[in-house]
Amino acid sequence: MLAGVKEVIIGMAHDSIFGPMLIFGLGGVYVEILKDFRFVIDPVNESEAREIITGIKTYPPLAGAMGTKPFDIGVLVYVIPRVSRLACDFTEIEEFEISPLMVIEKGIGVLAVDMRLVLKREL
Repeated sequence: MLAGVKEVIIGMAHDSIFGPMLIFGLGGVYVEILKDFRFVIDPVNESEAREIITGIKTYPPLAGAMGTKPFDIGVLVYVIPRVSRLACDFTEIEEFEISPLMVIEKGIGVLAVDMRLVLKREL
C-alpha cells in the first residue's frame, strides 16, 4: 500500500559452525525467485554493510537506475550493523528477520513492516 518504496530483507540465523550470520537482499520476488541475497558472518560494520548492499545483483534499482530516484541506502548502511550487533549481543536469538523493511527515497528513511524473532530452546 506504500508507493515509491523498495522492499528489503534484513535478518540473521545462527549457524552451528560460523555462529550468527546476517542476511540482506532486496525483498519480495527478488529473494524468493531470484535468490538475490548475501549471507555474511556477524558482526558487520558500516563499511561491510555498504559492500553487502552494493554486492547484490539488484542493487541498481536501489541506487536509482534508469532515471529513477535513489532510495535511502545511507539508512541501510546505518541499520545493518545494528541488526548485526543485536544478533551478537543476544546469543539467545536463534533467528531474526525484518521483512519487509521498506526503503523510502533518499533522505527519508525506512519503515519496518514485519518482524520475526525466534529464541533458542533450552534443552
